[in-house]
Amino acid sequence: MTDAPPDAPVPQQVAAWMARAERVTVLTGAGCSTDSGIPDFRGPQGVWTRNPAAPALFTIDAYVSDPQVRITAWQERSRHSAWTATPNEAHRALAALQDAGRLRALVTQNIDGLHQAAGSRDVVELHGTLWWARCLACGERIPMREALDRVAAGEADPPCRACGGILKSDTVSFGQSLDPDVLAAAARAAADCDLFLAIGTSLQVHPAAGLCDVALRRGARLVIVNAESTPYDVHADAVLRAPIGIAVPALVAAALATT
Repeated sequence: MTDAPPDAPVPQQVAAWMARAERVTVLTGAGCSTDSGIPDFRGPQGVWTRNPAAPALFTIDAYVSDPQVRITAWQERSRHSAWTATPNEAHRALAALQDAGRLRALVTQNIDGLHQAAGSRDVVELHGTLWWARCLACGERIPMREALDRVAAGEADPPCRACGGILKSDTVSFGQSLDPDVLAAAARAAADCDLFLAIGTSLQVHPAAGLCDVALRRGARLVIVNAESTPYDVHADAVLRAPIGIAVPALVAAALATT
């Protein structure tokens, strides 16, 4: 289950660390939702791996300057797998960890809302949410379903009804800054934990990846559960390569069984 030397911590030891930890902060990435049918970005079957042109849809400059990019983006949103996806075992395990009072915070790079659907509360959504749309001009925020209904009715690039500005999913694209309040909440959670668990994230995108540095500087253990290698593997106390839908529920169950 590990990609580490024979003397490295095994999952049972990681579960023991979780059981002893008073404050566990979790960071999740796209890999946490692949078992729910939502593809990741950089994996073998990732959105960007299969379509090298796809990143343009996630770049704010291209979105603002090119109407065709916006039209394509609205088409992609209309058929996004998040609308029919349901939480998987990893989502439910993390909700159970919170219910048991062991979770300091759940920080996610995901925009699909599956943690909340599984029962997690006060999720820190670093990259925003697909379930809402926001005007880039006036900041008007509306449910995404309202915008998608307009697309289905024939508006290929629906403008803001309040001011006529450009509408976009309320998510953070490349070239956009994270909400400072959201980022501050995530940084506090990373600084105030004794175990930092990174699940299903490549840890290549900052400032999200930098939360590992925050946790390490404060003396927390770093555990990474991810299918592919990450830049932080060499700094981690344990790296688990087992499938997330198996590894995370097993870790949580073992940790809660010993508390």
